[in-house]
Amino acid sequence: MQLSEQEIIRREKLNKLVEMGINAFPAEEYNVTDTTESIKQNFSESKQVKIAGRLMSRRIQGKASFAELQDSTGKIQVYFNRDEICTGEDKTLYNDVYKHLLDIGDIIGIEGELFTTQVGEMTVLVKNFTLLTKSLRPLPQAKTDENGVVHDAFNDPEMRYRQRYVDLTVNPQVKEIFVKRTKLFNAMRTFFNDSGYFEVETPILQSIPGGAAARPFITHHNALDIPLYLRIANELYLKRLIVGGFDGVYEFSKNFRNEGMDRTHNPEFTAMEIYVAYKDYNWMMDFTEKLLEFCATSVNGNSESTFGEHTISWKAPYPRVSMTEAIQKYTGFDITGKSEQELFDFAKSIGIEVNETMGKGKLIDEIFGEKCEGNFIQPTFITDYPIEMSPLTKKHRSQEGLTERFELMVCGKEIANAYSELNDPIDQRERFEEQLKLAEKGDDEATGFIDEDFLRALEYGMPPTSGLGIGMDRLIMFLTNNPSIQEVLFFPQMRPEKLVPQIELGEDEEVILEILKSGEQIALAEVKTMSKLSSKKWDKASKTLTKGNLVKVEKIDEVVLMKLV
Repeated sequence: MQLSEQEIIRREKLNKLVEMGINAFPAEEYNVTDTTESIKQNFSESKQVKIAGRLMSRRIQGKASFAELQDSTGKIQVYFNRDEICTGEDKTLYNDVYKHLLDIGDIIGIEGELFTTQVGEMTVLVKNFTLLTKSLRPLPQAKTDENGVVHDAFNDPEMRYRQRYVDLTVNPQVKEIFVKRTKLFNAMRTFFNDSGYFEVETPILQSIPGGAAARPFITHHNALDIPLYLRIANELYLKRLIVGGFDGVYEFSKNFRNEGMDRTHNPEFTAMEIYVAYKDYNWMMDFTEKLLEFCATSVNGNSESTFGEHTISWKAPYPRVSMTEAIQKYTGFDITGKSEQELFDFAKSIGIEVNETMGKGKLIDEIFGEKCEGNFIQPTFITDYPIEMSPLTKKHRSQEGLTERFELMVCGKEIANAYSELNDPIDQRERFEEQLKLAEKGDDEATGFIDEDFLRALEYGMPPTSGLGIGMDRLIMFLTNNPSIQEVLFFPQMRPEKLVPQIELGEDEEVILEILKSGEQIALAEVKTMSKLSSKKWDKASKTLTKGNLVKVEKIDEVVLMKLV
């Protein structure tokens, strides 16, 4: 394992702690009685406190030091004084352990009492401290120069998503996104539970990938010797429960779709689906807008949220526009009664990429997606989808060729999908068979299976039912003003991390590393002079170190600087 100079130094400090009999990773409980937030909310002079957290900064001035401790609730200033900590003759705990063997990032426990500094800052006077975890890697530390420019901030998206644990530590504002995400789930549960509906769990590994049109992930069950699929939706299982007598069921489900990745799609995502017996899609529209107004208020304190340049109002009611009306308004083309060839020709004429595998539903979906979606900024129900786009939806009660379905659009993106659910088993079989033909034609998103057990369930009788699905990741994006889905997932899917090539360091490289040992930026010309290397040796050694990601070179105000990574 290739270690940086700072990592080597920290391991050397760890060894010294061990030699002193100090366990840098103790197992026993540290009984925390306070947090930084509780201290600030209930502050009183001389109050005794016991807190724990990560050492984030410090300013050592001889026998005294101000430092900053960060726990899960925030940061607070702490004051280390040698004579307060070491009341006897032995000053080792302060002089050696605190000053020389602790590092920024170490997790410590502190016992002390509260006081207010002369500038009015709430502070903990440290009476005793305990090392709870030694940090063997240095945290990224942003520095602000005299011009107010921030350097070395941990803001590279790929690094932040790969190392979310570092991101949450040095960018604590990121945590608020995930606090709001949990608030959203809690609010939705409250709304459903108060309405009398029942939370359930359904299988993630499924023998037939049903409930949506998407490409599944495939795995193999060794004991049964059969292929299994990670679920693309939980719809068909929830409907089985409605058949079984539940009046209303819902589930927050992890779904998996083996498709593209972009700013609004992750192959693993969280959806909420709810099914309520004896309701239709008109009732579900009323229910959905009340639900989302309640959720927005629970998450942000009011029924509005900001997304980019838009202020979104989640207050009910929302406009309702049929898909046929939307396409006609924004393209001038009426899809009513059009054949597959007519839809194909029109889509091609307006610059949409089409191919022979696309049926009527896919063509209409492409036309709407390309020419209409982006126009709907405020929450809007798009209703009455063509039957070809909706294989699990009841036919419209009054309009031939359409179904009782809606999608909720916000800022040009779909966040909810709902139906008057198809409960006629004969009609459902015909829809499955039509999907099977599309799959055989080459549409890799069409369902290539007929779920005979689900059809059998419908044959026993499913009451009239309305169902709703909401993309939870996308919804929290709109509620927290994040245009990228990766920002609202703790650990988004990433390409495999490129391994840093192992490099062998020679004497010349070691000379440069020793000069940069302080961790501070030094002018490159000064490092070269101090190294006393020839130009040829310098060029070779410095290139080895930069390629190996051991040192960093950057230009600031016309000065080229070098530092350890």
